[in-house]
Amino acid sequence: MTTAPEDSMSVEAAMLRHFLETESTSSSERDFALYLRDTLPVDDTSVSLDESEGGVVNLQLSWGDAPRIYFCTHMDTVPPYIPPKVFSIGKGDVLPDGTVFEGEEDTLITGRGSCDAKGQILAMYLACRRLLSLGEKDFALLLVSGEETGSFGAKAFTAKGGRGDAVIVGEPTCNRILEAAKGTKRFNVTLYGKSCHSGYPGHGESSIDKFVCLYRSLQEYQFPIDPLLGPTTWNIGHLRSDNAQNVLSPETSFTIYFRTTFESDAMVESVLRGLCPDGTRIEAFGGDTPMRFFTGEGIQTDIAAFGSDAPQLGGFPIRAIYGPGSILTAHTANEYVLLSDIRRGVDDLVDIYFQIKERLEQQR
Repeated sequence: MTTAPEDSMSVEAAMLRHFLETESTSSSERDFALYLRDTLPVDDTSVSLDESEGGVVNLQLSWGDAPRIYFCTHMDTVPPYIPPKVFSIGKGDVLPDGTVFEGEEDTLITGRGSCDAKGQILAMYLACRRLLSLGEKDFALLLVSGEETGSFGAKAFTAKGGRGDAVIVGEPTCNRILEAAKGTKRFNVTLYGKSCHSGYPGHGESSIDKFVCLYRSLQEYQFPIDPLLGPTTWNIGHLRSDNAQNVLSPETSFTIYFRTTFESDAMVESVLRGLCPDGTRIEAFGGDTPMRFFTGEGIQTDIAAFGSDAPQLGGFPIRAIYGPGSILTAHTANEYVLLSDIRRGVDDLVDIYFQIKERLEQQR
């Protein structure tokens, strides 16, 4: 594996490197949106930069009078910022995730956002350019902010009446089109005890003990296995108890985040409440329900346990999710994408577009 000299980079690799050189971690997307606004428009592009309360900024590039099919992905990335690097690779080279490259030669692009989701922006933009060359019109590229922190850009787009006939959402799916994705449910939980000197625990009640019992109960609980989406999973974060080491804990709080299935989505809140001891405070913050998506023909399908903007884009009767790169490297220091996968992504995105267009014409 060798660093690719700038004068030897393909146009696509150079474009993605420039995308990655502009930091756009969540809540700081505006400079990147302005950069894209000034560099991407071609061929009578209609450009709309929409800024909403709270720093939410969305950029839409449209071709034609009334976009019917949208390509959509997000501009924000998770922290920390990792600058890009571009490498030439060959057969037998070890990739950042530890796998061995089996192709003959390729270009490897690393850095924060390389697959999640600036690589998606590049693939979708190049797909739009190809559609323009084929004489297509009435489609758009929608680039939203805040996906990683709550889909704020997608929510703002929908709240302002944004809609169309179909949307293709860009996420790193290993060049597969998603058949379905799990939902999410988030709860803040506070367990209460009674403080006392830790040398005399019989005079108090430890909220940490209650947490341990609840944790074990959740591990032992058997949620139904969904025939398509598989098991329900959950994770705990923001675990906190501020007691001193010689004082029984009077209060323990945490956040629990469920990845739900069609079988479990409606039941996780009642299960959680049933397992918690009396007096527990539970705040429910909702989330996304599991969804099925457009798959078409000829592209390998998959299911996903990660979230996306797709559930918040309610103005589109048809929704699909597809993109180059792997979710298993997204959000990690080993994030990367292969140029060959981006080029394949362009081909597939154009194919998905025409399959959706055919479906829409059949529905008329």
